Amino acid sequence: MHPDLINEHVKSAQYAVRGELYLRGQELIKEGKEIIFTNVGNPQALGAKPLTFPRQVISLVTAPFLLEHPKVSELYPADAIARAKQVLDQFKVGVGAYTDSRGCGGVREEVAQFIEARDGYPSNAENIFLTDGASVGVRLCLNSLIRNENDCVLVPIPQYPLYSASITLYGGNMMGYYLDEEADWSMNMQSIKTQVEAAKEQGKVVRGLVFINPGNPTGQCMSKESLEDMVKFAKEEGLVLMADEVYQENIYQDKRPFLSCRKVLMDMGPPYSDTELISFHSVSKGVAGECGLRGGYFELVNIMEDTVAELYKIVSINLCPNTIGQVAISLLVNPPKEGDESYESFRKEKEAELASLRRRAHMVTDAFNSMKNITCNLTEGAMYAFPKLHLPRKAIEAAKAAGKAPDVFYCLKLLEATGISTVPGSGFGQVPDTWHLRTTILPREEKMADFCEKFREFNDEFMKTYADEEPAAVNA
Repeated sequence: MHPDLINEHVKSAQYAVRGELYLRGQELIKEGKEIIFTNVGNPQALGAKPLTFPRQVISLVTAPFLLEHPKVSELYPADAIARAKQVLDQFKVGVGAYTDSRGCGGVREEVAQFIEARDGYPSNAENIFLTDGASVGVRLCLNSLIRNENDCVLVPIPQYPLYSASITLYGGNMMGYYLDEEADWSMNMQSIKTQVEAAKEQGKVVRGLVFINPGNPTGQCMSKESLEDMVKFAKEEGLVLMADEVYQENIYQDKRPFLSCRKVLMDMGPPYSDTELISFHSVSKGVAGECGLRGGYFELVNIMEDTVAELYKIVSINLCPNTIGQVAISLLVNPPKEGDESYESFRKEKEAELASLRRRAHMVTDAFNSMKNITCNLTEGAMYAFPKLHLPRKAIEAAKAAGKAPDVFYCLKLLEATGISTVPGSGFGQVPDTWHLRTTILPREEKMADFCEKFREFNDEFMKTYADEEPAAVNA
């Protein structure tokens, strides 16, 4: 295990979300400084409260002896007790035993019913795999798709570095296609086509097309037309669509509601409804924000049965996904219904948190757009703002002298001065000679004004310190 002897792909993989900035933040904590970790979409770490009903059920499921307690009905609503008994019945011998390698059959049936209700088309539970968060499913599918160094996967730029790191780890090639920042980070089909043609000229094989909707780190919501364009292109080129849809609850505008790729594909009819699609979802985002429970799933659409069997074989190596995450998925896709005792309180909790997130999305966007040398598209969905930094020439020169990328330099200065931990845009990819950063919109609403003011004060001082007589041409 000498570092010179381990797998080169392991050493080549990079994951900026917990990279240099995160590690420096950990050092500052040890020095006694308070750090605001807006580098990762981790709602409960910044004060979000877990939804009451799912946690009530999970507590009963993990401690089933409580169901026999004489005062259980005083502590828990009747529907939580009934749901816990239902879950335990689905898992047969409780959550301390292995399940099917794809996850509990009853939960997969619930996921299939959720998908059918959402999209209007039946779903087959046999093609649904429960996973330890969506990331595990993404890695499994990329690992299965990439055969050798000649295979390529199309990934949006900016991208969530799960994709670049995993593709590197499995020995493939990431082909980045640029989103259009000037058009609210919309899809740019010409960029996709250009990358595919370039890959073909190099003798490489493009295997898959990844998209993230709503976007991470860019926060855009995709239009029906963009989804249709991607389905058509994937069908024509014989690509597998990989739909990262973990933020489907996180919508903060009314112009573009969430549309699943599966629904769009099915609505288009033959031959496009036969396009191969893998879609991913998670309990880590949305309103639940249960990042630590590691519950996720993916659905295989139009994937051949023999391939499904091969994936089943691979997940069997890990025996099964964690059972508490499976229960969390059950509660995500099958929440209290109207008429249930917990329905009103559950509905109010969800609606209040979504309304707060919408206000915070606008607060952060407006704050950035009011700051000197910063512009920012509206966070339409997901949990992030991705502002563009119009850095002065002197700042770029100072970064170069420090051996840092300019946006890394800015983010490190921000961290040291304010304790705000962000991720530089260079960790996600960006158009050359432009600079960005990603921050979450997750600080609680009562703290958001202070968060924005700290950012503003730092930015004013930074821009004053490195002011040019004229703006740098590369950031004009």
